[in-house]
Amino acid sequence: MKKLFVCALLGSALAFPAYAAIKQGGSAPDFSAKASLAGKEFTFSLKDSLAKGPVVVYFYPAAYTKGCNIEAHTFAENKEKFDKAGATIIGVSRDTIKQLNAFSADPEYCAGKFPVASDADGKIATSYDLKQGEARAGAKNTKGEDIDHAFTERTTFVITPDHKVVSVLSSNDDGISPADHVEKSLALVESLKKSK
Repeated sequence: MKKLFVCALLGSALAFPAYAAIKQGGSAPDFSAKASLAGKEFTFSLKDSLAKGPVVVYFYPAAYTKGCNIEAHTFAENKEKFDKAGATIIGVSRDTIKQLNAFSADPEYCAGKFPVASDADGKIATSYDLKQGEARAGAKNTKGEDIDHAFTERTTFVITPDHKVVSVLSSNDDGISPADHVEKSLALVESLKKSK
């Protein structure tokens, strides 16, 4: 019962009003951020990643929360397919880099297969016109820890090397699940590869 209450509380904490994210066809703002891959910190650069091919930038509310765990695990399971399509994956949240060091290395979630970046001050999410909401008092993650940071709505952008946003996926707008974000972005980057 307690677990059900925490999940319900967290679900309501992650509800956002309608958003006005950068639209398909728009230009993706460049960013650099502290990131972690397999527990090791580095500086992620969107510009540098786009020089190699398309990038899937997925914003998620918080590490170690139900939907975010599913999404990270599904990205990790499909990482080789994204690699084959020539695409880079980067997750972005308001979590601290310390929390992301653990999440990125966790074999149940990112499994050391792709990086996650810290947008602790929300500047990256703001540049992408994403809504951000404060965590409700008492909100905890699946490890039982207090969540003490704001949330960014779950939104995935597929960006081509010319900084063009070719797809925007939002759970709030489209009603798609966290796993659907992965499947739909994978299908898109695979189609981009075939169209070359």
